[in-house]
Amino acid sequence: MTSLSVPPRDASTQPTGRAARPVGRRRDWRMAGEILLFTAPALVIFGLFVVVPIARAVQFSLYRWKGFGPLVDFVGLQNYVSVLSNEVFRGAVGHNLFIVVASILIQLPLGLAIALLLNRRIRGRGLLRTIIFVPYVLAEVIAGVVWFQLLQPGRGVVETLLGTVGLDGPYQGFLGTPELAMPTLMVVLTWKYVGLAVLLFLAGLQGVPDELTEAAQIDGASWWQIQRRVTIPLLGPTIRTWAFLSMIGSLQLFDMVWILTGGGPANATTTMATFLVNEGTKRQNYGIASAASVVLFVIALTMAVLYQRFVLRRDTSGADVLRGVR
Repeated sequence: MTSLSVPPRDASTQPTGRAARPVGRRRDWRMAGEILLFTAPALVIFGLFVVVPIARAVQFSLYRWKGFGPLVDFVGLQNYVSVLSNEVFRGAVGHNLFIVVASILIQLPLGLAIALLLNRRIRGRGLLRTIIFVPYVLAEVIAGVVWFQLLQPGRGVVETLLGTVGLDGPYQGFLGTPELAMPTLMVVLTWKYVGLAVLLFLAGLQGVPDELTEAAQIDGASWWQIQRRVTIPLLGPTIRTWAFLSMIGSLQLFDMVWILTGGGPANATTTMATFLVNEGTKRQNYGIASAASVVLFVIALTMAVLYQRFVLRRDTSGADVLRGVR
């Protein structure tokens, strides 16, 4: 039996430790240069349109400023004290938090039910998906104006339809009655944004393996048991991502409220965004408005970080594990 002998490699052709270090350093510098080259445009845009405005808002919040002239009247943190002690702003924070919770409690089960229904093979499924998603692609201004006209007291379509069945609408209209303004706003927001939830849930349903549902069917599980035990748990990452987007959008809500109610009646629908815009554009209190915007930014950032830390962590940790295995 013959044996193959492997000729020894010439040691002179192998890079020694000292020779390998410059090669490794050049490779690291090249990689760093490539990363800087590709990320520099995005970093410049991020700095100009995100970091600089935030820094300017913080600067304005430290002055009593009417929107013109130099910044000379330095007041320190007095604008923040005025904002946080303002009952209207505290009410606006409560309204934003109410919208966050109500949006999740209403749109999550509604969007999930519609997505599960539209994921089945039914006639006209494509048309139904389009109809559900159309409100989301409408501009907020258009949707707000349409609903504002529909809800006009006395002559709006909604009150006309109520009149045909013998019901009378509220005397000041749905948007003009303080007790009904927020629930009416939630109806409009649900109509406007449930399409996004349905779209994301349908995309998540495409990732549920058919083998799991088929195995559950063979074991005798009903349709509802399959959804509750198999489908919905596998949709967890999608649901958590949608909830995060819904939370941030609810905290920054402005345009629909501004068009429908302007924050009224009697500040019943004022949000943090409408408060700061009202202070800046109508009362010329740009220092107060800037302080309110900084408070809004801090609240949104804090909630986003906490959500990322305690809710989305399980999803990102799974990706990190896979990346480490590779």
